[in-house]
Amino acid sequence: MKKIQYILAIVCLTQFSFAQKKDENIGTEVVNVVKPYTPTISDAFKVKETPSLDDEETSKKENIQYNIFSFPVASTFTPSKGRAANVDKSPDEKIFSNYLTLGAGNYGTANVELFVTENVSNTDYFGGMLRHSSSQGEIEDVVLDDKFFNTALDFTYGSRTRALSWNADLGYKNQIYNWYGIIPNYFDQAVINAIDEQQTYHTLYVGGRLDLGESILKESTIKFSRFWDTYGSAENRFVAKPALEFDIVDQKIKTDFVIDYISGSFDKTFFGGNSFKYGFTNIGFQPSVKIQKDNLSVIAGVGFFYSAAQEAGENKFFIYPQVTGSYKLVGDLMILYAGLEGTLKQNSYNEFVQENFFVSPTLAVAPTDQKYDIYVGLKGKLANSVSYNIRGSYLNEENKALFKSNGFDESNANTDGYVFGNSFNVVYDNVKTISFFGELKADFSKNVSFGLNGTFSSYSMDVQKEAWNLPAVKLGATLDVDITPKWYSGLSLFYVGEREDQFITSSLVFPYPIENITLKSYFDLNMHVGYKYSERMTFFLKGNNLTNQNYQRWLNYPVQGIQVLAGASYKFDF
Repeated sequence: MKKIQYILAIVCLTQFSFAQKKDENIGTEVVNVVKPYTPTISDAFKVKETPSLDDEETSKKENIQYNIFSFPVASTFTPSKGRAANVDKSPDEKIFSNYLTLGAGNYGTANVELFVTENVSNTDYFGGMLRHSSSQGEIEDVVLDDKFFNTALDFTYGSRTRALSWNADLGYKNQIYNWYGIIPNYFDQAVINAIDEQQTYHTLYVGGRLDLGESILKESTIKFSRFWDTYGSAENRFVAKPALEFDIVDQKIKTDFVIDYISGSFDKTFFGGNSFKYGFTNIGFQPSVKIQKDNLSVIAGVGFFYSAAQEAGENKFFIYPQVTGSYKLVGDLMILYAGLEGTLKQNSYNEFVQENFFVSPTLAVAPTDQKYDIYVGLKGKLANSVSYNIRGSYLNEENKALFKSNGFDESNANTDGYVFGNSFNVVYDNVKTISFFGELKADFSKNVSFGLNGTFSSYSMDVQKEAWNLPAVKLGATLDVDITPKWYSGLSLFYVGEREDQFITSSLVFPYPIENITLKSYFDLNMHVGYKYSERMTFFLKGNNLTNQNYQRWLNYPVQGIQVLAGASYKFDF
């Protein structure tokens, strides 16, 4: 066996030397094996990762010398320098702090909007906004003055730091409207000429907001407003909403407080009676806890409210459920949500006016008890750029406010401009509403977006025969398109179903005939187009009621026909 190992070593060395040194002659040798080969199996042993070689021949190292023979090669190749590929990137749009918008259109329409803001320091800022919209009316077949003016001026001063954020607000608004919706072809010219149909509203407010960041006192607001009109009506309202948020045993606890005080008076009743007052103070305490577990999110809370009546009415205590939740069935593609919520809603003369400018200054103002609103819905995405939302709800409200025509009474001792069947009163009833809502939004690309929504409602009342002036169907659609980097356009369409009202006419000949009137459904098509002349200047053209629908939003109150407004907006910095 030892001879065989030597033979193999000699052969390997011979081959290795031959490969490296071709000019050296090693020679040959014949080896005769005199013992027959008898294979045996030796004991198993572990092969070392780095074996040791003790052979003397193996340990010798040959000195090898390499000689490089170089010669020139003709080449015309010239490598070009590497350069990064160009990436298409749109320039960042410059953001300006201020802008001015001016517009004018048919019917003597004017639109002005000015927004100004300035950083006083690294943390403090100041802002102001002026808004004006007006029209000379000129509605077809209207015999009274139908123009309107709406002007508002707002100021704010605030500060933002990591530990503290606050702002103080001050504003004034002036609104002029006319009760132009008298009974068609009912009054002679002498009566029409004697009607003073103009009403002017004023609003003055001061308020503020405070957020202490990481402390338990979260965003809290406070606001005082005074609202008054030409006919001696006045209303004061103070609202404070502090909020606390803290953790207890890894649970987030939030507590909302509400203090809502309102006090007002009217100079006379609709039939010329003495002045009267109203006033309520609502105090609310609404604790809630947020529970988050996997795909389930629940906010469980309860609302405690106490309502104190200053002038007329009873002091009452209310408890409301305030529970909402959502569960991700399929990630963001399908989210199931539901809720059971209730609250005490403070109604006001100011809010009634903003919803219906043609109410008489003789209203009964009282809060609405929204006992509960049960709803369940499904929302999510049909695709990355298409979202949906569907919901069904059952709302139970006690003492809900409804707008209803005041009608006309020839024996009325009051001769003010709102007693000729051209104003609205507020009546209250217990109303239960079943409604279904659906919404679809799609961004077909970064330049095209589309939206569609609809609400279908059914009402039941305890006293009133109808849910006055509440539509059963409301539909809406929007489309916005960026045609080019310079041109953009948009379209909106909304539909409002039939509404019911009741008109009472009392004369010396026919006492108190009652007529139920159905206001026809209507749809309104609006469109706008704009051109960005530069990063500062933009021109626009807007069209409203493009189908020229002569519909009535309120009984005997037709709207303007096709309305066109053209203007420009200019952005700037100081």
